[in-house]
Amino acid sequence: MARDELCLLLQRCHCESCFEPGRTPLGKAPRCNYIARTGTLASPIRTCTAFAYNQIYNVSDILNISCYKFTPLPDADILCATLAERANALALKGTVLLAEEGINFFLAAPAAAIYAFVDALREDPRFADLNPKESWSDTVPFRKMLVKVKREIIRMDHPTIRPAASRAPAVAPATLRRWLEQGHDDEGREVITLDTRNDYEVDEGAFRNTVDWRLTKFTEFPPALRANKASLADKTVVSYCTGGIRCEKAAILMRDEGLEHVYQLEGGILKYFEETDGAFYDGGCFVFDERRAVGADLAITPLQAEGQDKPQQPT
Repeated sequence: MARDELCLLLQRCHCESCFEPGRTPLGKAPRCNYIARTGTLASPIRTCTAFAYNQIYNVSDILNISCYKFTPLPDADILCATLAERANALALKGTVLLAEEGINFFLAAPAAAIYAFVDALREDPRFADLNPKESWSDTVPFRKMLVKVKREIIRMDHPTIRPAASRAPAVAPATLRRWLEQGHDDEGREVITLDTRNDYEVDEGAFRNTVDWRLTKFTEFPPALRANKASLADKTVVSYCTGGIRCEKAAILMRDEGLEHVYQLEGGILKYFEETDGAFYDGGCFVFDERRAVGADLAITPLQAEGQDKPQQPT
């Protein structure tokens, strides 16, 4: 990228003051100082300093994002065609899943293309507050671009669960870390983590002493909950998954089943890795792309069970 192009990007972010060409930004995975200072998404380029660093020093320059939102999409079929055309025009790779209940996507490409796609998506008021999770890689970990309409963006076969209408309470990664360190929540209750992922995902890494029901697909969660509900009573239960979508549905179901102290981990494991040091989590996090697993630093980590054929999307 030419120096003047880089300067324009930084000016667009209001971040000239947080990056000096020729100097290495301080800290690992540096973020924009403007955003750190104000808490405001000044522009779609939310990691502009890191992006600039990558461009100048030729570090990993493929941006990977994942994001979901439960919001009514009665026009999912029309939106599918629009997003497919836009994604292909930008040469993105990955998956965008649409359903009447919302959107779920995993994308990879050079950062400028990713930010252009998210920019355009946010112009729709339903997606104005999208906040994708980000990581960098040397290569694009997807082989093709798929935009698809499904009955549910993550299948649970439980139509009464409608997250767009009512979310379960969420706990921030930093708060969960503090609870796990002190051994109880802020009211003194025992805290247990409940993994809502499939068994092969759990085998790659999980929170220490987590509850694992050895699910082979997410549709098994409702009957597993009913069979084990008594063991969760009077405890603070934090459901978690890769990025938040499964644990959000799981937390709502647990609440509907009468469990009082239930939370979802905001942003899932990936957000926990991004916002904490990864303490109390052992191993890596399985991801549904060619990276296969990432560590607490969001860098690629070897699979624990190499050679097994594993799906490209959660089931």
